[in-house]
Amino acid sequence: MLPQNKFQDVIFTLFMAFVMVYAMICYNISLSVGGMQNFVFLAAFKEIIIMWPIAVALELLFVGKLAQKLAFRFVTPGKDPMIMIVLAISAMSVCLMCPLMSLVATILFKNAGVEFVAVWLQTTALNFPMALCWQIFFAGPLVRNVFGFFVKTIGKGKQ
Repeated sequence: MLPQNKFQDVIFTLFMAFVMVYAMICYNISLSVGGMQNFVFLAAFKEIIIMWPIAVALELLFVGKLAQKLAFRFVTPGKDPMIMIVLAISAMSVCLMCPLMSLVATILFKNAGVEFVAVWLQTTALNFPMALCWQIFFAGPLVRNVFGFFVKTIGKGKQ
């Protein structure tokens, strides 16, 4: 299920951004320490305090609408199957958010110095496949299903 109004959009964005940002922070910490380790799951919470609000703000103020515009260049609501529309919007969101969030991470956590552009591009290149797969196969379906469950449950309670 997708959001039907602005309030639902904010709730959906908060949840989706948390799931995406947490996973990507875990991924990046794992890359920097040479592989996944148990401490990564807790260490990610130190960075999520900074990165989650940034992701939410970017999505609500800029990325959400632009991702839809870009997606609707090759899918048509009402004509194409809903799954194609969802996948197109999800893919465009990753195409926009990955370089932006990689830029933020490079500025805040990478100490790139004179190699800033190279480090940002490398960070984006390493993050993109993970972000796209995580979004399409795991985070997207999970968040849409949990969000749909709560919207239906709350909707029944109001009747």
